[in-house]
Amino acid sequence: MKPSPGYYDYWSYENRPKITWPGGARVAFWVAPNIEFYELDPPANPHRKAWPTPHPSVPGYSIRDYGNRVGHDRQMRVLDRYGVRGSISLSTALCEHHPEIIAACKERNWEFFSHGIYNTRYTYGMTVEQEREMIRDSLQTIYRHTGQECAGYLAPALSHSDHTLDLFSEVGAELFGQESSAGIYTCDLFHDDQPTPIKIQSGRRFVSVPYSLEMNDTIVYTVNKVTPRHYLTMLKRHFDRLYQEGATSGTVMCIPTHNYQVSCPHRLAALEEALDYITSHEGVWVTTGREIAQHYMQNYYDQAVKDIDGKASAGGAA
Repeated sequence: MKPSPGYYDYWSYENRPKITWPGGARVAFWVAPNIEFYELDPPANPHRKAWPTPHPSVPGYSIRDYGNRVGHDRQMRVLDRYGVRGSISLSTALCEHHPEIIAACKERNWEFFSHGIYNTRYTYGMTVEQEREMIRDSLQTIYRHTGQECAGYLAPALSHSDHTLDLFSEVGAELFGQESSAGIYTCDLFHDDQPTPIKIQSGRRFVSVPYSLEMNDTIVYTVNKVTPRHYLTMLKRHFDRLYQEGATSGTVMCIPTHNYQVSCPHRLAALEEALDYITSHEGVWVTTGREIAQHYMQNYYDQAVKDIDGKASAGGAA
């Protein structure tokens, strides 16, 4: 039995060392488009079905294909309009299936981070070596097609294992070097509104960058059955609170999107209006997941570790 994941210690939001983002910004704002590939009839996984209906699931496959055919371009144009460079949570098989999408994002200097190979192949049931090979394959594919050393990871379909973070950091260092920016952050933890240091077995520096399930369009639309109008209200209120608190110490806001959800014609205006609202504020650093992780690790990581250890020691002494 494990009472907690063990990746981090409790660290109260109150009285942490102050974070200041570049230019004195209050909020580091990033958008994470999940650009995914779902197989029509994937190999069976005994721990989880790929489709909620019997497969081949043509409806499930085709709406996701719509996202890559239509929705991606539609969303990309909106992000362009507001000066937002996407941080792509990428099913890396898409590099072979739809290289045109990769080329369009690369032209815009978007970030590519790994979301596994296919979003229909899960970490569940994999051996450590199988998961290591999946991670290695995804990092090598991103580098081969984009030239980027992959900095971040979000497990395919959130199918995180006890070994995922260690393996991602380890493989990143093996492929690109200990001092590279490869394998330095995770989106698989949803425990904070600021970056936090994460314990990796190797001792390599590693950070969690906030990635919000609450603002994730799939959770909003499919799970919580929220209307586009109310999603817009949620995004604004989410930002308002983080912006207010960011006056004291910098916060992070992430909007995770899916091109087959947010980019449907009746939904896109909600994202568009939210981007207009957020980017119209002063003190917003419009950035990427990699840049947030790098800035934090260069300027605040060591101070944070010292503060966490000091408070843990003080608590133990009490």
